[in-house]
Amino acid sequence: MGTVIQLKNKINNSYFQLKDSVEDKLLLVEEKIKSKLISDVELVKKMTDYHLDTGGKRLRALLTLGSAKICGYSKGTRDINLAACVELIHAATLMHDDVIDNGSVRRGKKTLNSIWNNHSSVLIGDYLLSRCFEMMVEDGSIEVLKLLSSTSSKIAQGEVLQLQHQSEVDMLEETYLKIISAKTAELFAAATKVGAILSDMKSKEKEALEFYGRNLGLTFQIADDTLDYNSELKLFGKKIGQDFYEGKITLPIILLFQKADDEEKERLKEIFSKNVRSEDDLEYSLSKIKRYEIIKACYQKAEHYINLASNSLSVFSDSEEKSILENLTSFSLTRNF
Repeated sequence: MGTVIQLKNKINNSYFQLKDSVEDKLLLVEEKIKSKLISDVELVKKMTDYHLDTGGKRLRALLTLGSAKICGYSKGTRDINLAACVELIHAATLMHDDVIDNGSVRRGKKTLNSIWNNHSSVLIGDYLLSRCFEMMVEDGSIEVLKLLSSTSSKIAQGEVLQLQHQSEVDMLEETYLKIISAKTAELFAAATKVGAILSDMKSKEKEALEFYGRNLGLTFQIADDTLDYNSELKLFGKKIGQDFYEGKITLPIILLFQKADDEEKERLKEIFSKNVRSEDDLEYSLSKIKRYEIIKACYQKAEHYINLASNSLSVFSDSEEKSILENLTSFSLTRNF
């Protein structure tokens, strides 16, 4: 944990450095997304306008723009169009996620399904995905179309795999990694590889950026899941215990179950078999997480993927862009937004 705290300022700066380095293009990405979501159907307009107002880090779009930049892409607007496409895929999966999880709050604001209803939210998610496929076809690259359509398929399979193992408190760590690899890391990998494809890079550079994105995505999700149980971090825009109350089995619970004694294992099984978990249930789980130093163990596992991601960029010459992407690998562990 000491390492994480020491890196805080540097890492937060790396995110903003990436944002600043592609700021002009990011503004055009926002405009592209808005233009693609225009609809004559009043409910579609209301819901997509609300979605746009909720904002977001636009990390996946930034990764596409940053990856294109490190590969020397400078002319044309394909990076802008495909960064917008990647963001729309992400947004669609969040809408579907909120329906599956019965989520009511995201980024501090009410979710679409809690304001309107599940049926509308699913259809709006589908609308976003259909717009994405239009943009992929407009781009004209079969390689990009194959990559992003395959990624959408893998994300959906990850959702199903998670449903299949819902409330399975003795879930294997390997299964958890398969779920987050499909649900999160695949889109990170696609976002970074797209940048190399646009720039007509060789296989070595494409594979390096894809590997970078995948391991960055794994780091990001492990950190996100760990933050849900890290009561020491109050600044994060996500309420402590959100995943817990939804009954999601994530890495902190998996590692806790591995270390727990027989009596504690039975209690954890009982907690996660319930339809509704109480504050007492959360307090019990947090106390055991603290006792077994689970937060530290989770961050140590995340640091393994940080190292893999950072080392994969060695194929690129030293540059400001490379330095930013290397530093960004640790951003997930210390972010407070």
